[in-house]
Amino acid sequence: MKLLFVCTGNTCRSCMAEGIAKKIANEQNINIEISSAGIYATNGASCSLNAAIAMEEMGIDIRNHLSRQLTQEMLENSDLVLTMTRAHKELILSYYPSYSQKVFTLLEYVGIGGDIVDPFGGDINVYKACALEIKQAIDILFSKLKES
Repeated sequence: MKLLFVCTGNTCRSCMAEGIAKKIANEQNINIEISSAGIYATNGASCSLNAAIAMEEMGIDIRNHLSRQLTQEMLENSDLVLTMTRAHKELILSYYPSYSQKVFTLLEYVGIGGDIVDPFGGDINVYKACALEIKQAIDILFSKLKES
């Protein structure tokens, strides 16, 4: 299975989600390919410093992450695309309505609803709270994936 996380710039939320999901998949010995991208990302940008610090506190190193702009090829090659907000999902589906069966918000997919708010520009506590929210959703995601 190929899982793609999507946010705006691929320097905060989606790269944190990618790091968290890779760690959990590794710990649970789940064979899954995990990546991330941003709708308005600049290719090759580093993750935000606070995102890297928040991840380090979870035992995850994302300092070598480089942002990628979302492409149709990435959508085509993914089995499941999880966005951070409804706006991300709606924008993707406005251009690529044929992918409606595999594009969801992360929180929608795990049955919570709502959006994962962008921590960009916030202090380290904002990033830690965001990372925790993402981790809680990904814990549910992996339980759901193991069931199917």
